[in-house]
Amino acid sequence: MSPVEAPPMQMPQRTAAFGLTAETQYDKCVALARNLWWSWHAEVINLFRDLDPIRWRQLDHNPIALLAEFTPERLEMRAAELVLYSRINQAYRRLKEYVAEIPPWGRTHAGVLGGKPVAYFSLEFGVHESIPVYSGGLGVLSGDHIKSASGLGVPLVALGLFYDQGYFKQHLDINGWQNEEYLDTKVENLPMEPALGPDGKPITVRIDTRQGKLLAKVWLMNVGRVRLYLLDCDVPSNSPEDRELTARLYGGDNRTRVRQELVAGVGGMRALSALGIHPGVYHLNEGHSAFATIEAIRVRMKDDGMSFDTALRDVAQHTVFTTHTPVPAGHDRFDRNLIEEHLGPLRDELGISTEQLMGLGRVEPQNEHETFCMTVLGLKLSRRANAVSSLHGHVTRRMWAHLWPWRVEEEIPIGHITNGVHIESWLAWQMQQLYDRYFPANWMRRMGEPDVWQGIHEIDPGELWETHYALKNLLLAFVRRRISRQCRRRGESDEAVEAARNILDPNILTLGFGRRFATYKRAAMILSDPDRLAQMVNDPERPVQIIFAGKAHPADEPGKQLIQRIANLRHDPRFASRIAFVEDYDINVCRHLIQGVDVWMNNPRRPLEASGTSGQKAVLNGALNLSILDGWWAEAYDGTNGFAIGHGTSHVDERVTDARDAADLYRVLIEEVIPLYYDRDVDGLPRHWIKRMMNSISSLAWRFSADRMVADYVRHAYLPAAGGLSCDMDVR
Repeated sequence: MSPVEAPPMQMPQRTAAFGLTAETQYDKCVALARNLWWSWHAEVINLFRDLDPIRWRQLDHNPIALLAEFTPERLEMRAAELVLYSRINQAYRRLKEYVAEIPPWGRTHAGVLGGKPVAYFSLEFGVHESIPVYSGGLGVLSGDHIKSASGLGVPLVALGLFYDQGYFKQHLDINGWQNEEYLDTKVENLPMEPALGPDGKPITVRIDTRQGKLLAKVWLMNVGRVRLYLLDCDVPSNSPEDRELTARLYGGDNRTRVRQELVAGVGGMRALSALGIHPGVYHLNEGHSAFATIEAIRVRMKDDGMSFDTALRDVAQHTVFTTHTPVPAGHDRFDRNLIEEHLGPLRDELGISTEQLMGLGRVEPQNEHETFCMTVLGLKLSRRANAVSSLHGHVTRRMWAHLWPWRVEEEIPIGHITNGVHIESWLAWQMQQLYDRYFPANWMRRMGEPDVWQGIHEIDPGELWETHYALKNLLLAFVRRRISRQCRRRGESDEAVEAARNILDPNILTLGFGRRFATYKRAAMILSDPDRLAQMVNDPERPVQIIFAGKAHPADEPGKQLIQRIANLRHDPRFASRIAFVEDYDINVCRHLIQGVDVWMNNPRRPLEASGTSGQKAVLNGALNLSILDGWWAEAYDGTNGFAIGHGTSHVDERVTDARDAADLYRVLIEEVIPLYYDRDVDGLPRHWIKRMMNSISSLAWRFSADRMVADYVRHAYLPAAGGLSCDMDVR
């Protein structure tokens, strides 16, 4: 099987109603639902929604759960009633053609990868909201990466963990405090099946530790042409504790974390071996899966008789390491006892001492007081390492310069490939229809070309604004539903529920803020002067409204306090109808926000935002970014395509930085953003604002797409790692 081909669809054969005898409409819908290709094709999403719009929403847009409520006969009747036959047949035919084709880009540019696929390791994958095995930006970035690899035809397989309780569902209590709820995911409602080895039997991998064996079964999920394998420790032969090991994402203590990372790295490598897949490249997306390199060394020693040092150099040559974390506390570290307990048997096979193994994860190998750092392991055992934006590259080289004390900072071997987003997943269907009329034919096959996006300037400003206004109304309807539902769940009064149904106004400038509520992201910066903010949101001529969403890690008390502070503004009459907090931020909530707001606000403490991708998603739909010059925005803002907070500098005293940035946020809003938005012509159009929307789309959409990002990885990392031509990693 070609590395880019998906396995044949496993479809039940039924005797159809209405005289059909082969593949029924039900069979075709099941086939569509079992490949996540549908999740970035609006016409297929709309097809599932039309089957039962209410249940579609209630089931978190899960087509398998939806189809489980239909018999084949009922679906046939529904298809006849809505005249869905041609839509089902067309979608099914397109899927079959898609998985059978190797796109021209992959054939032309992926080269040697055709026989040596990339093994892409990540601890989380955010492909769609109905597959809850992600928490936030890292997972969504991984999901976008494999979707674009599928679209470009890059030979790639992905590996991660299956969390049957996923990340938590967020609920705020009557006091605005975040509570976490974990729900068991029904495997039968997910597009997964047991991964089978060459012998046709389900695969289970074994990892030996000093405390006994650890087993993990392997699931297969098809994401277009890419196969995503997820390891699951809920195996009867495991101890009760180990059966819960992969239950939750980012849950438990350090021992749980090291065991999860052992399964992701070592277990992931053994799953590849059991599947008969021999990668030419190991791409470690963050340090969580860096143990994979140690297992790869063991295999080279066993299979090819290499010494440890030779095998290490060989594996490093084939390894690509991406770091996303500019915050020192964000890098996993484990003490000597944990490492020996979990990697001791593997170390025995390598024939090295405990100190040698510990040295691989230490900046100073001989320093017995230093813990084992997964990022250090990833950097030491890779020959191509990259940050995820230009500024993050500078920060990362400075952070890890002591690993190469003989080099000046500029020569530290860490480059950067700036993150991008999967356009089809985040572009609103209404905007896509608009682009289809003005952009070149087959423009979605050429999304990485700047010329394609210049068609935005040909669109009538009124038509662009009307489309944006329609999306904004959809967002506000969504927010009102969610807020009123939150009020009912908390047992609030009928008056409060009714008020929630009428908050926000589509004619008011709407700011959006959605991300993880870590304190360095400074979600409450706009609240630093409540009286001034009250004047802004209640201005009789030019008011402002804000929609917030985001989760705090369950152990992050300061983050929860930020959420509580914002959520409780609903009790302040100055803000009750102008500021809203939407619970349970996920891909679905993010999609609504970035497609409907006027301005996407981002104000991290520079330079702690590695890249950020939510603002890139907003660009596609015409929202303007208002952001600190950090991460991707530091290389994107040109003065005409959005708004900047500050001048790209930080004070040595964080309190000074925070005060200065807050003051500039208010200044930019009052002097630039608000006047431009409310400056209308005789037709009621904010023409200067629309011009800036067009500048944003034309200058940024192609540059910050996941297609461009994956193409950069292929040219500058994957091909050299697999034995192709070497290129400079410092790409933009």
